[in-house]
Amino acid sequence: MSFVKPAVPNSLSLRVLLAYVVGVTLSILLTILVALVLTTYRSDLLLKADLTEYTRDLVGAVRFDGMGVPDGLAASEDDDRWIYESLKEETAYRVLDESGRPVLTSAAGEGFWSPAESRQLVPGSFNFERGGVRMHSVIEPFEHGGRTWYFQFAASTRIMGFIYQEFTLPFIGAGVVIFSVVLLVVFGICAYVTLGYTLGPLRKLSESATSISPRTLHARLRTEAVPSEIAPLVHSFNRALDRLEHGYRVQQEFLATAAHELKTPLALIRAQVELREEGEDRDSLLGDVEHMTRQVQQLLLLAEASEVQNYGFAIIDVQEVAQDVVAHLQRMAEAAHVHVTFSGSASVARWQADRGALFTLLKNLLENAIQHAPRGTEVRVEVDAATVTVRDSGPGVDPQQLSQMFSRFWRGAHRRDQGAGLGLAICREIALAHGWGLSAHRADPGLLLRLSVRMGSSGLAKVASEEPSHHGDIH
Repeated sequence: MSFVKPAVPNSLSLRVLLAYVVGVTLSILLTILVALVLTTYRSDLLLKADLTEYTRDLVGAVRFDGMGVPDGLAASEDDDRWIYESLKEETAYRVLDESGRPVLTSAAGEGFWSPAESRQLVPGSFNFERGGVRMHSVIEPFEHGGRTWYFQFAASTRIMGFIYQEFTLPFIGAGVVIFSVVLLVVFGICAYVTLGYTLGPLRKLSESATSISPRTLHARLRTEAVPSEIAPLVHSFNRALDRLEHGYRVQQEFLATAAHELKTPLALIRAQVELREEGEDRDSLLGDVEHMTRQVQQLLLLAEASEVQNYGFAIIDVQEVAQDVVAHLQRMAEAAHVHVTFSGSASVARWQADRGALFTLLKNLLENAIQHAPRGTEVRVEVDAATVTVRDSGPGVDPQQLSQMFSRFWRGAHRRDQGAGLGLAICREIALAHGWGLSAHRADPGLLLRLSVRMGSSGLAKVASEEPSHHGDIH
């Protein structure tokens, strides 16, 4: 028999409310604990504080006669005289002069005080025994008429305990209960309102994100009312939408253009097949088929070059790959009567790259240069630690067209063959996947294509070693 573990609701509101309940509960328990500790140890802490405060109040109520000698307490304090008259065994007060002689005594009289306490003139609190009952006493000095007087107050443990049990503890208990209820209600309302105000923008964001579809990829989530802790997530989502929209638009454009480019060759093949008679030369038809096959191959290569996961990165000797490319295109250069030169720097660059992708990139660059170079001119390939350049001596490209050279299906005006216009676009995708820079510049004469390692690119691994320079000529 198996048991299914109940799922815990993954709700932010529930978690915040739970944290609030736990916090309030701990606060109430801590308050009760503090109250219990204070009341449990009141004999050593609260009694001294209460007696000292009460004694200071009595000092402020002392009256003086015409000679400047204390003769009683103020009217408000005389109203409490019954306490000292009825509880003469439990509480008393007196005023002493500088010599310790009493000048004012409560109803308990001097018999309440022992001779030792009569000489006590040190400010502060002390305890003494009277008839087996412990007394708590406080002495508070004060100035009047240029003389120093000492007010002494004492109360028994019995009367203080009675006051705490009958009055103080119930008051503290009622205070704790009222505080707990107020804390629970007020903070509960605040937590509820705060959660509604905070999570409201998130609900609106969720509704906005739900409404985004392939037809509304241009829409973005608004961040004006989003909490600062959530804003980075919203920005990341918007950036993901930017990449998604770009990829979707490029894919749509790619499919539309590819369909258009393949439509014409297929139409020509169909027309030639329909008009061809038996025994007619088929070279023209085969040429169209070859052209279409090249287009399809480059389309597939472009699709592969756009996906980074298709690459296998390793440390590659760039000069070695460039030399292989020059050797591979030797026959093409000879057929076009173009002179290709290669030069490498003394320090060989080693880049982290996919060797096959780098070979394809350099091959397309050099092939493009050979196709545009006039007969009998030179195409120069140079490799150093951080760049590879390919320069031809052809007519070049108009400045306004330089930015379009790496677009898909772009063709130069002076190209010898009828290429698909995808070679430089494939180069651009490979460079982007590796974090390299690929740019075109007008030369005098001709065009210069530069592949460079971007500064700070994590895809670069350069290991410079001292090796002799390689130079070679292919005709």
